[in-house]
Amino acid sequence: MSYSMTLPLDDGFLRRECPSCERQFKWHHGPTDNRPEDAIEPDVYWCPYCGETAPPDQWWTVDQLEFAKASIAGPVMRDVADEFNKSMGRQRNSLIKVSMTHDDPEAPSAIHEPPDMVAVQSPCHPWEPIKVAEDWSESVHCLVCGNRFAMG
Repeated sequence: MSYSMTLPLDDGFLRRECPSCERQFKWHHGPTDNRPEDAIEPDVYWCPYCGETAPPDQWWTVDQLEFAKASIAGPVMRDVADEFNKSMGRQRNSLIKVSMTHDDPEAPSAIHEPPDMVAVQSPCHPWEPIKVAEDWSESVHCLVCGNRFAMG
């Protein structure tokens, strides 16, 4: 079984959080139109602030993780109850009938994504732009290869 959810974007940018330094930034959700045809998806991404790496599935913010848990709770409960009831329905000669019911949890409030941060492009991978905190004045690391570059 698979479950999906939709996260809000800021003009195509998805909020991310570094698993090392815990600073938030945004990366473009999907490369921009100027991506070369031979570009490959990296196995890890670099934090623009601290330069540490992590696999693509490690950059969730706390709010995104809480939203994900709350979003899938209802569908998971329904699926578990359905599977349990199917398995219990196979016991035809039993004197005891067992079934499972559940209450749907309240749907989570939508996450709001403000149009904040400053967009920057790395000179080495311009098709993977990022947004960093407005008060960040130091150089940043390229999301794709980790090379440092000045924002200005």
